[in-house]
Amino acid sequence: MHMVTQGLLQAGHEVKVLCIATHKHPFKPEEMPSGYRASTDIEAIFVDTRVNVIDALSNFITSDSYNISRFFSPDMDLRLNQLLKRGKFDLVILESLFMTPYIGTIRRFSKARIVLRSHNLEYVIWERMAGGTKNVARKTYLNYLARKLKDTELQVMTQVDGIASISAEDTRHYRKLGVKIPLVTVPFGLNLEEYNFQVPHSGHGLDLFHIGSMDWSPNIEGIVWFLEDSWPEIHAKHPEVRFTIAGRNMPAHLLDSEYPGVKVLGEVENAKQFITSNDIMVVPLLSAGGMRVKIIEAMALGRVVISTTIGAEGIPCTHEKDILIASNPAQFALYVEKLLQSSSFLSELSFAGRGLVETHFDNKILIAKLVSFYESLLDK
Repeated sequence: MHMVTQGLLQAGHEVKVLCIATHKHPFKPEEMPSGYRASTDIEAIFVDTRVNVIDALSNFITSDSYNISRFFSPDMDLRLNQLLKRGKFDLVILESLFMTPYIGTIRRFSKARIVLRSHNLEYVIWERMAGGTKNVARKTYLNYLARKLKDTELQVMTQVDGIASISAEDTRHYRKLGVKIPLVTVPFGLNLEEYNFQVPHSGHGLDLFHIGSMDWSPNIEGIVWFLEDSWPEIHAKHPEVRFTIAGRNMPAHLLDSEYPGVKVLGEVENAKQFITSNDIMVVPLLSAGGMRVKIIEAMALGRVVISTTIGAEGIPCTHEKDILIASNPAQFALYVEKLLQSSSFLSELSFAGRGLVETHFDNKILIAKLVSFYESLLDK
């Protein structure tokens, strides 16, 4: 979201940012550059998005998706109302499905075109999570949530003027769902001059790592799977290899875990520094959608990535050219072994990964495409 905002500003457009703050993600303007605060006039409204058991249960007898409705706040709605009345906007960009409960207010108080910036299809994530669990009660509930989310996403498609999808895979999903409104694929972008490329050191002591938000269920699910089913084989063959896990809101059961050769850090102060201090990123996602931003960042910095097919979804990568795709725990171990044995293979993947990012994820090029899409909506 920051990269889109920054790109629009650099392209000469005026941007106003209104966001929500939560217990999990507090608003910290003092940590933002003063120039950014001034140029975006950014402000946040606190919304309590914590799960409420009564509200969640009432969801069973309403048509609403509780996953989405808990992001609606009268305070946020009122502030949006005030802003729309005060100024004329050409476009209102909704960052993710969670902002769509405010569509009605936007329509009432503005003639602006509404664009959904789709980070992923939420219902697909929950369907995959349901498919991966053996607990019958949990599977039933997850499938129920997935159906509710799908109904919401189908409804939203009739309420917005356009969708800017983050991956080609999601765009194909939208087409299959019968989307008729204007739709464009604009992935996540990077300012490449901010990412210094370095080939990872090769040889006996390659270090594995994972970084991501650990309050997101698919990340926890994937890491536990990797630690239980793949790491024991890797560690047994190569006890010198280390695996470090980082990410905000790390659950206590991982912080307190004692897997041999594994270090759990929690949130790190400098993500880029953390990435470049390691060599091989593992992305063992089993149930997700959209695009993994951290894979793109890791490739830009020269790190080699081993991922499941789902983890690499949305990235135009090629197995054994610029990424390694592992479909089971044994394959993760196999590719770590291969990288340990061949420094030339490690180097080739590193350079090819950076090349992929330069070709497909340059923010200047992507913002130009996004602006062109926005302008086409204004012409209608």
